[in-house]
Amino acid sequence: MKTHVTIALRNLTRQKKRTALLAIAIAFSVMIVTVIYGLTSAISVNIAENFSDILGGHIFITGSEKHGTSKEISRISNDQALRDALKASGINYSYVSSYSSTFATIIFEGKTTSLLINGINIKENENFRKRLSLKKGDWESILTTPNALIVPEKVAQTLNVEIGDVVIAKIETVYGQNNVGEFRIAGINYNADLVSQLSSYTHTAHLNEILGLLPGEYQTFAVRLPSLKETDAAAMKYYDVLKNYVQVFDRKTEANGAPMTGFQALLRSQKKESWEGVKYRLFTINEQLAQIQQFVSAADTIGTTVLIILFLITMVGINNTFRMIMYERIKEIGTMRAIGYQQKDVKRLFLLEAFFLGMIGMLAGFLLAGILMAIVSSINFGMENEFFILLRNGHITFNLQFAKIATIFIIVSILTLLAVSLPARKAAKLSPAQALGTEK
Repeated sequence: MKTHVTIALRNLTRQKKRTALLAIAIAFSVMIVTVIYGLTSAISVNIAENFSDILGGHIFITGSEKHGTSKEISRISNDQALRDALKASGINYSYVSSYSSTFATIIFEGKTTSLLINGINIKENENFRKRLSLKKGDWESILTTPNALIVPEKVAQTLNVEIGDVVIAKIETVYGQNNVGEFRIAGINYNADLVSQLSSYTHTAHLNEILGLLPGEYQTFAVRLPSLKETDAAAMKYYDVLKNYVQVFDRKTEANGAPMTGFQALLRSQKKESWEGVKYRLFTINEQLAQIQQFVSAADTIGTTVLIILFLITMVGINNTFRMIMYERIKEIGTMRAIGYQQKDVKRLFLLEAFFLGMIGMLAGFLLAGILMAIVSSINFGMENEFFILLRNGHITFNLQFAKIATIFIIVSILTLLAVSLPARKAAKLSPAQALGTEK
C-alpha cells in the first residue's frame, strides 16, 4: 500500500499545471460552500444572541392565572418559587430579569398600525442599549422619558411620526378590558427583519400600568445564560426541577405525529388544559426564533445543492482529464501489469491519485475560505445599520461546524472517486499485451 501511495503522489506531480487547474476547480467549489455554511449558521446564532440581549434572557417563563370560570390572566405576581427552582437546578446563569409585552393598536393623527410593545427595564439592561441600533433619538432622552417609546423605522414611516410626537395606544389589559395609554416617540430604530419591524420598546413600569399590573407584577421571567449553546440543556434541567415547585405546562414537541416547535406545543397545551391557580410555561429563545432555524436549514440545503452542482461540473473535467491520463500512461500500465500488478492494483492507483487530488483541492478550499472569512469578519460595519440584528458587535461572523466540514469532505470525496472510477476501471482491464502493443 505504501508503494501505491508513493506512486500516486508522484503521478500528481508529473503534470503540475493540469493538477493545479483541477485542484483550483475543487478548491473554488469548497470555498464557496464553506463560506455559505459558516455564514448561515452564524446568522442564526447572531439573531438569537441579539434578541437574547434585547429581551434579557435565553430561557423564559410566563404565568397563566385562572380561578374557577374567570378569565385567564397573564402575569407573574410572585417569582420566588421560580428563583428557588432556578437555584436548585444548579444551572450556571448570568442574571435574571423581567419584562412584559402586548400587542397594541397605535394611533397618530388618523393613521393606525398594529405593533408589539415590549416593556423592558431599559435603564438596567445595558445589553439592550448596545444591541438596539437607533437611527433617530438618543438613550439619554429615552432613559429620562417615563413613557418613551422606541419604534422601528417602518412603523415611524407608516404613522409619519418623528421624535417627540405623542401617540395613543389601544391595549387590552390582563383582565380583558380595553385601555388606552400615551407614549412619546423617543427613538426610531433601524429595520432589520420581520420580527424587529413589528416590535417596539418602552419602560416596563409604564407598560405594566397600562396593562393593569400592580407594582412588582410582570409577565415574563427571563434567565440569561453565559452562552447560547447551553440553552436547550439548561432549559430541560430547569424544567425538570421547576415542575416540583409550581404547576407547569408540558414541553411537547409534536402533536398527532406532526412536528411542532416547543413554543407552539406550549400554546396548544395551554388551550386544551384546565387548571386552578397559576400555571407556568417555560420556553427558550431557540423556540421563539424557530423560523430562523428553518431559514438556516433551507440555506444549508441550498449550500449543499450548490456544492453538488459545482462539483458535477468539475467532475466532467476530472473524468476527461483521467481519460487522457489513462491513454498517456497506457504503456506504463502495460509494464506494471507485466511485472505482476493486478487489475485491482492499477485501479487503486488511479483512485488514490484522485483521492489525493480531492484532498489537495479541499485543503486549499478550506484555507481560502478561512482567509476570506477572517478578512470579512475583521470589517466593522457598525451597529447603526439595518442589518445590525444579523451582526455580532457590528461584525459579520462565521460559525463553521464540524458536521458541515464533514459533509463537504464526504460529498467531494465521493464525487471525485466517482468521476475517476470509469477511467480507472478501463485502465485496470487492459491486459499487458494489449497495453504494451498500443500505439499512442
